[in-house]
Amino acid sequence: MRNLLFLLAPFSAAVSVLWQLHEPGSVPNNLLEPVQHRLAYAGPTGMTVSWNTYSEIKKPAVYYGENVWDLSAIAYGTSETFETCPTWSSHVTIDGLKPDTTYYYIVSNTNCVDCSELPAYTFTTTRPKGDYTPYVNAVVIDMGVMGEYGESVESEAATGAFTASQSNTMQSLAQFRDGFDLLLHPGDLAYADSWLSKTLNGYLNITIDEGVDMYNFLLNQYFDELQPVTSIRPYMVAPGNHESNCDEGGTTFDGVTYNISLCPQGQTNFTYYKNRFSMPGKVSGGVDNFWYSFDHGMVHYVMINTETDLGNGLIAEDDVDGPEGMFSGPFGSYENEQIDWLEHDLASVDRTLTPWIIVAGHRPWYASAANVSGTICWNCKLAFEPLLLKYRVDMVFYGHIHMYERSNPVANGAPMYILNGLGGHYHGTSQYVLLLNEYSAYIQNDTYGWRRIAFHNCTHLTHDFISSANGSVLDTATLYKDHGCPVANSTGASNYTGNSTMPSIPQASESTAPSNSIYPGMLTFSLILMSLVFQLLI
Repeated sequence: MRNLLFLLAPFSAAVSVLWQLHEPGSVPNNLLEPVQHRLAYAGPTGMTVSWNTYSEIKKPAVYYGENVWDLSAIAYGTSETFETCPTWSSHVTIDGLKPDTTYYYIVSNTNCVDCSELPAYTFTTTRPKGDYTPYVNAVVIDMGVMGEYGESVESEAATGAFTASQSNTMQSLAQFRDGFDLLLHPGDLAYADSWLSKTLNGYLNITIDEGVDMYNFLLNQYFDELQPVTSIRPYMVAPGNHESNCDEGGTTFDGVTYNISLCPQGQTNFTYYKNRFSMPGKVSGGVDNFWYSFDHGMVHYVMINTETDLGNGLIAEDDVDGPEGMFSGPFGSYENEQIDWLEHDLASVDRTLTPWIIVAGHRPWYASAANVSGTICWNCKLAFEPLLLKYRVDMVFYGHIHMYERSNPVANGAPMYILNGLGGHYHGTSQYVLLLNEYSAYIQNDTYGWRRIAFHNCTHLTHDFISSANGSVLDTATLYKDHGCPVANSTGASNYTGNSTMPSIPQASESTAPSNSIYPGMLTFSLILMSLVFQLLI
């Protein structure tokens, strides 16, 4: 039996390569075939596994275990859809897991009896609070579909930010996925609502009446493209304006104004966002996918909603009465629910166990943007910043404006604000003012990229802006904070050298191929290998 398992190991790898042949955006022949795998932390002992199918699974199940050859543990969940959506989203939360442990999992088997057996993916549970082991996370914002239906050298993004020979952000994240524990994405996922502007500008060859189907196609295209990352790394999201409805908040073209009246049921009020994800809102006392928190080692993460529910009479941009015509929300059960939750959450953090507090939301309130009136969220500043200062939050991530800007602390004890809306998508980049704000430390808008955060110990973290084109570091900064941690838990500055990140991200290898690609000759090799294995088994 041991020899048989040895022979089957390369066979499983060969099947894995063949599985990657699923064409993003296409409908599988078997409508129960699982696609768009994605993970989310579910408290200190849990992980939620989600995926989509083109037909309903009556009792979705995940088979998992610490040994790839023993996936006998089973967890069950739910499958749901909504009007105008062609797929069902299945969510299965597995609880009672060991901390900081790698598990193998599959979602085929009884979910898809007639499907070929797919290879097992892996996930690693959260590190326990108080674990000061260094690690890296990744942050991307404002990232849409890549290729012919989204960001390409033919789209509005063709402004010098990248060329056809360079990697896009999805490919870069896939190449370096072994170098980070989790991926944060606070807002503007897929840009499915950009179908309208793409159509009016002639980038998509469809009619307005076909927009309902194109919106869904772009969503499925995006999550298919991102699967090489989200199938093995938790993908923790927060809402952005492009999740709200199907028309980008209104578009005027050739004197004709299009608005939310274009959008059918299922494409308004963050419907797809509510359905497709299962973030730890309930387990953290928040509200579903809209605001929540989680811990991972020495860091407490807080995801906020800048689009609705600002509380205290403040009008958010996407509110029913908001200025952008999104007619969304509210999602809290009362007006101040998000703000009350945020204060309680921050007040409950034990800084001896999780000394770092990171907050992420979509809209910024500090930016050297050219279009200040249309991009700066002043009400977000009024809603959130007093609490961020009161509870000494260390770093805030946001995007929305399609440029990168790292700010120096705006006041003593204030967080480091990092703006990066350069994930990349059809619309390209934003302009900034030449007379920068006095707090601006570094700014650029000509290279797409993502952020890498290395937590060294209790007192030091390093932030890098990574160029998607070639993986180079374009900006780096190290933040020192005296959190008053016990000496035993802080390795101190003696283990920290310069601005280098620790641990470093490994170079991309053949085992971490860019999204939606396989290497030349690999398919032939896989078919030959499968043939040999079958002959040995006969």
